[in-house]
Amino acid sequence: MPPTTAPASSTRVHPSRVRVLHPGGGRTTGPVVYWMLRDQRLADNWALLHAAGLAAASAPAAPIAIAFALFPRPFLLGARRRQLGFLLRGLRRLAADARARGLPFFLLEGGPAEVPVLVRRLGASALVADFSPLRPVREALDAVLGELRRDVADMAVHQVDAHNVVPVWAASGKLEYSAKTFRGKVSKVMDEYLVEYPELPALMPWDGEQPEDVDWDALINRICRDAENVPEIDWCEPGEAAAMEVLLGSKDGFLTKRIKNYDMGRNDPTKPRALSCLSPYLHFGHISAQRCALEAKKCHHLSPKSVDAFLEELIIRRELADNFCYYQPHYDSLAGAWEWARKTLMDHAGDKREHIYTRELLENAKTSDPLWNASQLEMVHLGKMHGFMRMYWAKKILEWTSGPEEALSVAIYLNDKYHIDGRDPNGYVGCMWSICGLHDQGWKERPVFGKIRYMNYAGCKRKFDVDAYISYVKRLVAQAKKRKAEEARDTGSKHPKSEAIQQLNMSKTLI
Repeated sequence: MPPTTAPASSTRVHPSRVRVLHPGGGRTTGPVVYWMLRDQRLADNWALLHAAGLAAASAPAAPIAIAFALFPRPFLLGARRRQLGFLLRGLRRLAADARARGLPFFLLEGGPAEVPVLVRRLGASALVADFSPLRPVREALDAVLGELRRDVADMAVHQVDAHNVVPVWAASGKLEYSAKTFRGKVSKVMDEYLVEYPELPALMPWDGEQPEDVDWDALINRICRDAENVPEIDWCEPGEAAAMEVLLGSKDGFLTKRIKNYDMGRNDPTKPRALSCLSPYLHFGHISAQRCALEAKKCHHLSPKSVDAFLEELIIRRELADNFCYYQPHYDSLAGAWEWARKTLMDHAGDKREHIYTRELLENAKTSDPLWNASQLEMVHLGKMHGFMRMYWAKKILEWTSGPEEALSVAIYLNDKYHIDGRDPNGYVGCMWSICGLHDQGWKERPVFGKIRYMNYAGCKRKFDVDAYISYVKRLVAQAKKRKAEEARDTGSKHPKSEAIQQLNMSKTLI
């Protein structure tokens, strides 16, 4: 049975934001379980609000619990120590906040397969899941849904798009060709969805099974130890409080201190402070894009061009990426490109390349282009690459590999390995735009690129100070290497250790 729209919620969650994946058989007793996936926060969370509404509407009123399932490999195979450390440290803060509010937080280390086991054990009346358009998450949800339909048929299962301002299925019912076609549809309904969040209602005290205590240091150490060692970043702290500080902080908040430079400076790689720096928090769901938009609109009168540009990126461009990954199952391969793009790329796949670089040479920034090398090193050491450079970086990979399939594969591999916001619809769409002309148009035909938009070193020099950017990255790399050496010296080892072991070593030194 296809999903249906949920009835109006007592917590003012828009009905079309919720899809009923399984209506259940009218089970009215038992807690509501919120299976948190992509939106790892308590504040401004439509999925949590919907779960609270279902619990309040039960007879008698029911409590709610939160469950988070750590995906096993191969999904985590795409995440390295950099992303996993950020994820787990954010979850540790979230679990503490949930406990302070009387919300039980169940961490399911065995993955999504434990979700049906938990809801059966708790005697849940309903399961609420948030939304992701990516294949591994959708497949996991389908597997859980199938098992619950078979074994707990009278329990309702709902899904809530708590990530997008306009729910992906409400914004458009099809794959959109460009930002222009998508923008028109979203603009028509924006006022309907871009509303202030209600308060989370009072919840029934939890009197059921208590979650097991989590030794977070041991968990982080074990998972990060087993992951490929891409070092963690130190320029941003995970969690909801840190995300709000970046957005609205009195010292260096984006909307309070830096927004005025966004319009003119966001496309200049030598001006990193012009960027919002919110992408890690949006990716992990530590902050709601809707909250960012609501707060931005409040300061529109102070810097209208910058706020408009920010809202375009935050809502139209970011949610267009979800549209693509939701409606195009081949969102990370050449098969997902439009026919004209596939044709022109294959027509020129055999063109002679000036350089051919292996994935290893590219990963180690060993090319003849100092600008490209700088962008790769920025990503490797900082965990992010300036948005303008992401386009140039991916297009040069198309120019320097044996064909478009290899180019796309290498670009996605490097993006997902090093970016703190890797494995995200925006990353896949960014690579597809640069290499496969997604959401773009055909341009003047040329070797290798065909009709795909072309970028080169000379064009970058006309737009910004290339030498200044290269120098900036060199300073970043030197600082990163210095910190790494200091950490190795302080811990007495070249290998990263858990916070607990670092603290133990420190205490031994003090003794």
